[in-house]
Amino acid sequence: MNNKKFLAAVVGLGLVTLSACGSSSSSDSEGNGSKTVTLVSHDSWAVSKNVLADFEKKSGYKVKVLEDGDAGQAVNKAILTKDNPQGDVFFGVDNTLLSRALDNGLFQSYEAKGADRIKAGYRVDGDKVTPIDTGDICVNYDKAYFTEHKLQPPTSYDDLIKPAYKNLLVTENASTSSPGLGFLLGSAAKYGDDGWEGYWKKLKANGVKVVDGWEQAYNEEFSGSAGGKKAKADRPLVVSYASSPPAEVIYADPKPKTAPTGVAQGTCFRQIEYAGLLSNAANAKGGRALLDFLLTKEFQQDMPLNMFVYPVVNGAQVPAEFTQYGPQAKDPETMDPAKIADNRDDWVKSWTSLVLK
Repeated sequence: MNNKKFLAAVVGLGLVTLSACGSSSSSDSEGNGSKTVTLVSHDSWAVSKNVLADFEKKSGYKVKVLEDGDAGQAVNKAILTKDNPQGDVFFGVDNTLLSRALDNGLFQSYEAKGADRIKAGYRVDGDKVTPIDTGDICVNYDKAYFTEHKLQPPTSYDDLIKPAYKNLLVTENASTSSPGLGFLLGSAAKYGDDGWEGYWKKLKANGVKVVDGWEQAYNEEFSGSAGGKKAKADRPLVVSYASSPPAEVIYADPKPKTAPTGVAQGTCFRQIEYAGLLSNAANAKGGRALLDFLLTKEFQQDMPLNMFVYPVVNGAQVPAEFTQYGPQAKDPETMDPAKIADNRDDWVKSWTSLVLK
């Protein structure tokens, strides 16, 4: 979730990004001695220009960003190129994919400055990755649809398999999309090892639609989003984030008094995103400086209105729009990273056979 996608969907403007291809170097192409540090990320990376410029001025490093698709795609590509990495720091591997990155030696050790300020619930063992942000993957609903049809929005996983919600839900592919995988893991946490497959059989029978990634699901298939309205989408339920409703308010013109979308609080799975210094990074010193920056109060407080996620450090404030339109889930589903590591690939394989074939 980020401002670029919502500006594209709501305003329809061309986007100016910070993305640039190429690996890090100790001097720029003009040879004037300036240093470059490259951040590799998924497409949802975003930061305010003045915040990034302040880091560049203080550190002496010029930041280049290489965006590599959905989170799952970006992680897989980073693993495939780990011996000759595309950059110095990877941002955006989350708790659903963390073990895959660690098991494949994607990162080298570094404890970022400010790590002691990370809230206890988000810390990890070891120093290979640094927690940066958190968010909840949840089913969002189109308020107008449910009002028009005099139907109560779903509030739980159980509701989604009821006949009243047949052919209404669109979700992302669990094998290629981070929110899609999060939704699968949430169902596994809810129904257990022996119950999640039965749940998905019922969900499939109830007409769930699966698409490749978040952007397609939210902006093309979901009737509640600004992009979906333009595309005449017909699915009033989508797997997205608890922070999607405030984005719909902030980037609408004119701004509505209330969010046009809501969150089914009983369908949420807690996601944590990490960043790490890539193994074989060409500019490891610059990468360490960049990781330190990601934990500063300045960056942490800049994230919510850019990437629509919550900060993880103590003392970082969130905008009023978040508490009003997109509060964090009170009781989200969670799963121990070790359990994810032990079961994720088998679950995804079973899910693919069950839902896509």
